[in-house]
Amino acid sequence: MKFLDEAKVYIRSGDGGAGCVSFRREKFIEFGGPNGGDGGRGGDVWAECVEGLNTLIDYRYQQHFKARKGEHGMGSNCHGAKGADVVLKVPAGTEILAEDGETLVADMTEIGQRVRLAKGGNGGFGNAYFTTSTNRAPKHANPGLEGQEMWLWLRLKLIADAGLVGLPNAGKSTFLATVTAAKPKIADYPFTTLHPGLGVVRSDSREFVLADIPGLIEGAHEGVGLGDKFLAHVERCRVLLHLVEGTSEHAGKAYKLVRGEIEAYGNGLADKPEIVALSKADALDADTLKTQVARLKRAAGRTPLVLSSASGRGVPEALRAILAEIEQGRVEEAEQAPAPAWQP
Repeated sequence: MKFLDEAKVYIRSGDGGAGCVSFRREKFIEFGGPNGGDGGRGGDVWAECVEGLNTLIDYRYQQHFKARKGEHGMGSNCHGAKGADVVLKVPAGTEILAEDGETLVADMTEIGQRVRLAKGGNGGFGNAYFTTSTNRAPKHANPGLEGQEMWLWLRLKLIADAGLVGLPNAGKSTFLATVTAAKPKIADYPFTTLHPGLGVVRSDSREFVLADIPGLIEGAHEGVGLGDKFLAHVERCRVLLHLVEGTSEHAGKAYKLVRGEIEAYGNGLADKPEIVALSKADALDADTLKTQVARLKRAAGRTPLVLSSASGRGVPEALRAILAEIEQGRVEEAEQAPAPAWQP
């Protein structure tokens, strides 16, 4: 299945059915009176967060979604049926934005969450509704109200506890494959990863979700390479693991390059807790390793972890550091959460 994290769709709710003008005509009933029924309400357009989806690929082949119109009212006080609803099924983590691409309409983060995007038009009243003590035989009815129509953007941001960032070939996919059951593509050339990947890490009897995104290069925030659009998938992460390739020419410069792209991207990503690690340590001799660690320490302002996904060196320490930050984030989130309302 291809990965698609952005789609534009057109939605329209159903028009309401028209009211009916009708009079009761039966033998031996001289004054039957009005009996026109009301029109049915138009169908709504809903968005529902469902399990089992991790891409918006379905919306590549269908972009228009229209709910059914309400049925018209009929005689004998028969009201029209409501129009059928339309449900857009989206994966967890989908943001629904207005046509301008900035105004947030809904943020679908929990399985089972439902949001009404467009309300169907109300049905018109039949002439029986307008009967009064002074107007016993009204000869008019209301038309149904029109439904709502709009263009919307669907933007998927993967929900993960931790995210991997770094230059291409920094060892992110290898790390993901080592600590999870995920099977990302791994090769010795840049941009092996072309779309984000997720994996569940099990460490010290605890679990968390780890996200891997394609590598960043200089100028990514201006659209160079694959650009920085995949950084949206680590916006929801509590902590970032920044992998710096040990076999690079200068570990400190490599760190600053990626860090500059993250800061240029904005959206609070630069403020997230960051764990810095020098990867591919098994490919370095002792002197080179010491030099690269010193360079990375000066650039990051902290002592980096040293790890090798191939040999397993430093991997448990990295996972424990990630877990510690995740737990700290959960504690802070619980403290900031508003207290539940008192109920008698």
